[in-house]
Amino acid sequence: MDALFWHRLQFGFTIAYHYLFPQLTMGLALLLVVMKGISLRSGREEDDRIADFWIRVFGLNFVFGVVTGIPMEFQFGTNWARFSEYAGGVIGQTLAMEGTIAFFLESTFLGLLVFGKNKLSPRAHFASAVALFLGSWLSGYFIVTTNAFMQHPVGYAVADDGRLVVESLGALLTNEWAILEYAHTMMASVVTASFVVSAVASFWLLRGMHVEVAKRTLRTSLAAGLVSSLLVAFPTGDLQAKAVASYQPVALAAMEGRFESGEMAEITLIGQPNVAERRLDNPIRVPGALSFLAMGTFHGNIRGLEEFPEDEWPQNIELLYYSFHVMAGLGTLMMALMALSVLQHVRGKLAASRGLLWTLTLAFPFPYIATTAGWMTAELGRQPWLVYGLFRTADGASPHVHAGNAIFSLVGFAGLYFVLGLLYVFLMLREVSHGPAAPKKASNEVTEPVSSGTSADAHEEASHG
Repeated sequence: MDALFWHRLQFGFTIAYHYLFPQLTMGLALLLVVMKGISLRSGREEDDRIADFWIRVFGLNFVFGVVTGIPMEFQFGTNWARFSEYAGGVIGQTLAMEGTIAFFLESTFLGLLVFGKNKLSPRAHFASAVALFLGSWLSGYFIVTTNAFMQHPVGYAVADDGRLVVESLGALLTNEWAILEYAHTMMASVVTASFVVSAVASFWLLRGMHVEVAKRTLRTSLAAGLVSSLLVAFPTGDLQAKAVASYQPVALAAMEGRFESGEMAEITLIGQPNVAERRLDNPIRVPGALSFLAMGTFHGNIRGLEEFPEDEWPQNIELLYYSFHVMAGLGTLMMALMALSVLQHVRGKLAASRGLLWTLTLAFPFPYIATTAGWMTAELGRQPWLVYGLFRTADGASPHVHAGNAIFSLVGFAGLYFVLGLLYVFLMLREVSHGPAAPKKASNEVTEPVSSGTSADAHEEASHG
């Protein structure tokens, strides 16, 4: 039995599960700064309650992100000892910076946000949200820089014993690939947070709960969602694609199922890669679009897989192809949904558009699926390399951890994460059902159905807890 397959599957499973949490917290960190800023400026109780609610949600996701992130660190030693021995002198630098600088900055100010509301002034509480945002996004940068080194290694030297060491920390931290990947990743995290916030606010409107709070929440989340969903495609996604074309042309060919080289290369909208016969079945294409996006000109020559040795092809072209197209397709749908929702909001018709509110409520998995597919695209495209062009995946696994051990621990992780997932869903649903804290002053208004456009949070709080 191939132990390498199980090592890869285990790490892929644990990291994909883990990233469900930080992708929300990183995007939500920015939205919390916006929410706290709005609250500080307006002085409205509703705005303050909105920010407090999402701080609690941030804290919940942060805890689960920490718990699910710890096993990944150990896997570098248990499952990927050869890789750690070879590249640990480089990637250990950025991982240590993430843990000792960014993580502690983020966790410290999260504590102040959660527990310091009644002890800090409004301005100090807002400053804590800003510090939380900086810590969260700095943490993301160090992690992305680690991955970027594996995609496009720079700033390293080879020691006498064959291991990699840092030659230039500045070059490592300013890796072109890292900057482009970071911008794309952070915008994707804001998309995730915007969709989650919009889903919760839409659900409240549909249920006639926290109506005024929900409307004000949607105003922020839809604006952030529209801007970030556009930026995740252009320019960040576009620049990332150009980097792939420059540094990993074989990955670009596999992503589009392109076996032959040529100018006026097409983007495939629909098609099925047939690797055995070196062709794409039943394709629907846009002529010249791939050449323009990757090279900046319709006449750019895009190299096909035929130009590369087969032992350098990504090892699962079919999965890579579909992952890329799922990411791109969902990204397009999310832009369209946010644009339509903002239009209806500006026209004052969103609160009465139950179909659109239900769509927003049920669409929150879209960014999670898209970001997971995007991560799979990046990692499958890098294969068969662990460090691109330097160190192959087949050489990185621990030699003394056999397939049985890997399968046993994978089953254990799956069971544990299933229980954690149930606990997380329960806690999130409880938070959403409780909603923002009850207003300090009683209200004599009566909650009406959403379509009437009138509401009173005080009566609603008594009815829905």
